[in-house]
Amino acid sequence: MLMSGITLLAVPSIMFGGASLLGILTAGEAGMPPGDLHLTDTQWSLFRAGHAHAGVLVILSLVIQILLDSAVLSPGARWLARISAPLAAVMMSGGFFGLAFIPAFRWLLYLGAMALALALIVSGVGLIRRPAR
Repeated sequence: MLMSGITLLAVPSIMFGGASLLGILTAGEAGMPPGDLHLTDTQWSLFRAGHAHAGVLVILSLVIQILLDSAVLSPGARWLARISAPLAAVMMSGGFFGLAFIPAFRWLLYLGAMALALALIVSGVGLIRRPAR
């Protein structure tokens, strides 16, 4: 439950991002006023991708937290998956946002993808190992 609680605390930042993107899209008529921020088409696409990945991966992370309660794993493997799932959400979405301005942020995307794969594989193996009732 600890990781679920921590993950839920990230949701207001995703909501803030959505309000910010709405402000950029509508030139301040809805959402939060964008100020002097002007994005190229590529930057705008990366911001949308970052926001979308944040929302979807946080939901997936919460689902993984619940599924891990039923998985047959060592405590260390369970915690590895519990931590990797929300970390992947942060790294991948942050990678998209950072990539909009600095090309080196692509590595954050790759690390996030690896963390997500790790969480999914460990969780999946733990669930397959669970004996049928």
